[in-house]
Amino acid sequence: MITVDNVGLQYGKRVLFDEVNLKFTLGNCYGVIGANGAGKSTFLKILSDEISPNRGSVSIDPGNRMAVLKQNHFEFEEEEVLNTVIMGYKEMYDIMVEKNAIYMDPDATDADGLRAAELENTFGEMGGWNAESDAAELLSNMGIKEDLHYKQMKDLNGPQKVKVLLGQALFGNPDLLLLDEPTNDLDAETVTWLSDFLADFKNTVIVVSHDRYFLDMVCTHVVDIDFNRIRIFTGNYTFWYESSQLMTQQMANKNKKTEQKRKEMMEFIQRFSANASKSKQATSRKKALEKLNLEDIKPSSRKYPFISFQPEREPGDQILRVDKLSKRGTAGELLFGDVSFIMNHGEKIALISRESAAMNAFFDVLAGKTEADTGTIEFGQTITYDYLPNENDEYFSAENDLELMDWLRQFSEEKDEQFIRGFLGRMLFSGEEVYKKSSVLSGGEKVRCMLSKIMLNHPNFLLLDEPTNHLDLESITALNNAMKDFKGNLIFTSHDHQLMETVSNRIIEITPNGIIDRLMSFDEYIKSPAIREQREALYGVGVS
Repeated sequence: MITVDNVGLQYGKRVLFDEVNLKFTLGNCYGVIGANGAGKSTFLKILSDEISPNRGSVSIDPGNRMAVLKQNHFEFEEEEVLNTVIMGYKEMYDIMVEKNAIYMDPDATDADGLRAAELENTFGEMGGWNAESDAAELLSNMGIKEDLHYKQMKDLNGPQKVKVLLGQALFGNPDLLLLDEPTNDLDAETVTWLSDFLADFKNTVIVVSHDRYFLDMVCTHVVDIDFNRIRIFTGNYTFWYESSQLMTQQMANKNKKTEQKRKEMMEFIQRFSANASKSKQATSRKKALEKLNLEDIKPSSRKYPFISFQPEREPGDQILRVDKLSKRGTAGELLFGDVSFIMNHGEKIALISRESAAMNAFFDVLAGKTEADTGTIEFGQTITYDYLPNENDEYFSAENDLELMDWLRQFSEEKDEQFIRGFLGRMLFSGEEVYKKSSVLSGGEKVRCMLSKIMLNHPNFLLLDEPTNHLDLESITALNNAMKDFKGNLIFTSHDHQLMETVSNRIIEITPNGIIDRLMSFDEYIKSPAIREQREALYGVGVS
C-alpha cells in the first residue's frame, strides 16, 4: 500500500496541488487523469521519490517493491534486450551480476565461493532460476521475437524499445507498479495484451494515460487532479466522465427536486454496475460501485472545446477512387504498393499500417502534398477535403509567426475580430491568450488551431493523420464525438482505440504488398486470426 499524507507541491506562486491525503490499496488499478499541466506525471514522480513535495510525505509498506516505467528510451542502449527486462527487478539482477562475476573470476577465494553459495540461495528464493524464461515470455507476448532477445537495445527501433521498457517494469511481479503513458507507441494488439495483463494483476497499479479504452479496461478507480486537489473516485474513466457530466447537469437544473436527482444517480450507478460484468475487473469494480456513496460523486471543472465539422455541401455518389498507388521512401524502400479501393457514400475508413512512415506518406499522397510513384487518385466532383497532418510545423513556422487572432483569421472568410475571438473562445483560447504568438503554442494548442482551421473550411471529406496526438482527454472526447457526428466521409488513423472503434465502419490496412480491406469494426479486425495470417503473408514476416 502507498499512503500519501498531506502532500503539497507548488512552483513559485503556482500551486499544482495541496493537502493531498490518499491511500492506494492492494488489488486496485488507479487511473490518474487531469487537464494538461495539472501535474499527473509530476504526481507519479512524487510517488516514486524522483522528486520531493514541498509539504507532506509518501510512505510505502515495508517489504513492498515498486517498479516504474522508464521514459528514457536510450538509457540501456549497450545492454542486451533480455537483461534489460531482468533489470526491472534490481535486487535480483544485482545478485545475478555479483554471483556470475565470482564464477568468472579465476582468482576467486574460498570466501568468494561461500559468498556465491549464499547468493545462489537468495537468487533461487527470488525466482531467479526462471528469470530468463519469464523475461523471454513477457517479450514474446508483446511481439518482440526471440531473434531480438539477445541483441543490444540500440539495434531495436523505437516501438520495440518501448515494449522492452514496459517488460522491464512488469517483470518480477512488483508490489507497486507506476506507469506513465504506457500505451504510447504501442500497436493495438499489444495494448489489448497489456490491458488483459493488468486486469489480472493482483497487486497495485497507478497509471497515467490519455487512452480512454485502456483506462476503461484496467481501472477500478480514477484519481482526478482538479481544483488543485487530488481525489480518488470509484469506477473506470467512462463512469467518472458520465457521472461527472450528470452531476453537472443536475446542478444546472435548479428546479429538479433532490429526491428526483438522487433517483437518477442511483439508476446511473446500477446501470454501470451491471455493465461492469463485461470487464475483467468485474467483481471488484461491481462491488465498489454498489457501495458507492452519492456524495462521493463530484462535478468536474474541466472545459471541453467545441468541435463540430459542418459540411458546406453534401457529398455526391462519387467519393474517392484510388488505383494501384505505390510509393518508395527516401532510401528506396517500398512504403506501400498496389493500393486500390473505392470509397462509398457514408464510409469512415480507419487506416492502419505496421509502419508509421508508410501511413504518413499515404496521407501526404492522398492530400496532394507529395506525388505517388505509380497510380492515380480521383476525388468526386462534389468533394471538398481538408487535411490534418501528423506534423504541422509548416503552419507554425517562423515566417508565419502571427498572433493567434491573425493566425486563424487567414483561414476564415469572416474577418471580424468578434467572430474570430468567439471562435477561439469555444476552442478554449480565452482572454489574453488570443494574442499569443503561434510559435509558442504547445503541441495540443497547435492541434486545436488546426482543427479550428478545418471547421472554418466546412469540408465534406476529412483526412486526419493521428488527430489525437498531443490532445488531453477532454479534447479527445470532444473530437471523438465530432467525428462520430460528421455527415461527410472520413479517412483517419489514430493510436486511440476508442476513437478507432467508435468512428470507423471500414478498416483498410496498408502493407508494402497491397492492402487488407474489411467492412467490420476495429475490434473485430484486430482480434481476427484469419486477418492476422493474411497480414503476416503480406508483410512477409511475423507481425510484431
